[in-house]
Formats: sequence, C-alpha cells, structure tokens
Amino acid sequence: MRRLPLAAALLLLASCSRPSLTERLVNAKWVDLTYPFDSTTIYWPTAQPFHLTVVSAKRMPGGWYYAANNFAAAEHGGTHLDAPVHFVEKRHTTDEIPLSQLIAPAVVIDVKRQTDSSVDYRVHQSDIISWEAAHGDIPEGTIVLIRTGWGSRWPDRARYLGTTKTGAAAVAELHFPGLDLDAARLLVRRRVAAVGIDSPSIDYGQSTTYQVHRRLFASNVPAFENVAHLDELPVTGAFVIALPMKIKGGSGGPLRIVALLP
Repeated sequence: MRRLPLAAALLLLASCSRPSLTERLVNAKWVDLTYPFDSTTIYWPTAQPFHLTVVSAKRMPGGWYYAANNFAAAEHGGTHLDAPVHFVEKRHTTDEIPLSQLIAPAVVIDVKRQTDSSVDYRVHQSDIISWEAAHGDIPEGTIVLIRTGWGSRWPDRARYLGTTKTGAAAVAELHFPGLDLDAARLLVRRRVAAVGIDSPSIDYGQSTTYQVHRRLFASNVPAFENVAHLDELPVTGAFVIALPMKIKGGSGGPLRIVALLP
C-alpha cells in the first residue's frame, strides 16, 4: 500500500466527515501521550536527569509578575524521540526526520497479557501477524504503538526500570518489555513511519546489543519511548502528532506527542 503524503493525509482527515477540518480539530477528543518533565521523570541510569532552575518567580518592582527558568537534561528520558542516528551513523538526526513520519495515522498493538507473564517480554513477529489477522495489514506510513501496560508503573523507578540505581552498573539490572528483532524486521518490511512504546526502550531491558534500535534506525525509522496513556487509544483510527524539540544534529529529544481520536 502506498504511503499518503502528509498533505493528502490531512485532506483525507478533513474529508472524513461533514464538519470542516477546523471544526473537527476544535471539537475532537485529544489524548496527551506525554509525561510531564520534572524531578520524578525517569531517565536511563547513565543519563543526566531533568533539572529545573528557577531564575525568577516573583513580582517585579514595576508591579508585574515575571517567571523564567533554566532547564537541563539528557536527550533520552521521559517521553522522548530516538532519532535514527542514535544507533546508526549517517542516518536521520532529530531535525532531519520528515514530518510525514511524525504526523500520521496510528495503530496500537496490545501485549499486556504477555507482559503480565514476563517482565522481559519481547514483542514477536507472531504478535504483529496475529494483530493483522484481526485488523488487516498495517498500512505503509503508519505509526505503530506498542501497548505493554508499563505506563501503570510510571513514575515508580523500581517497578518501571527494575532498579533504582544509577550509573553504568545499573544497566545490567534493567527489566522491562520491548521488541524482538524479528518484529523490527517485519515493521521495516511494512514501511511503517515510526514505532512507539510505553516502556523505557524499544529493546527490552536485558538487551546488550540493541538490535531493535539498530534494525529500525538503519532504515531511518525513528522511535518514541516512554509514551504515556496508550490505554486510552483505540486499536485503530487514532491520528498521532509527535513533535520533538528540533535539536540540530540531535540523536533524540523531548517529545510532545498527542493523539486525535476517531
């Protein structure tokens, strides 16, 4: 199936019902799939966490109130984008990812039953094939979101990551679900726009070779990690807008991702 250009996709969205596009967007139900960034935001054990420094939060001598802050954090933490260059040289950086891969129809593949049985569960090709048997082939240009149920553990670091430790040694203690290499290969063959997940990484916690990152990113398929509230999305029919901070040359960045419900 051909991928619809972004403009065509938006026109199709507008033509789905009698109301104008403006009316539909104003009256639609939106779901925010983004966790706030604060002192509780979960980052990789080796990454710099989010830190907010208050510059001003007071009334000025002239009588008006003035607030301003500085913030610092790693690119990869909280709800964020992984750009393909994160694991594959000479692939898209954060600012190079086409909007058509960040704004697109979405499908949700639910594996909560499987992750209830194994915290280290890896989504297999068979999970995707079973989903397609029930809902049809995943169309080219789709954003695929993996619902593991891990969002119910946020922001409890022990339950979400498997450890509260930080530093390089803590990486060996990580336990959470992700994808298997065969699933990544299938999604590449389906020519999906992007892959998102409600756990810390598209590779499962005990991965040491990050094969899923490497396979998707070799084909310039970006990833969204720590996506929030996937339990509020339907299996098909949502339209996702996932806009990261546009860091020139970046390997990722904080992501504001929302979904328009059908």
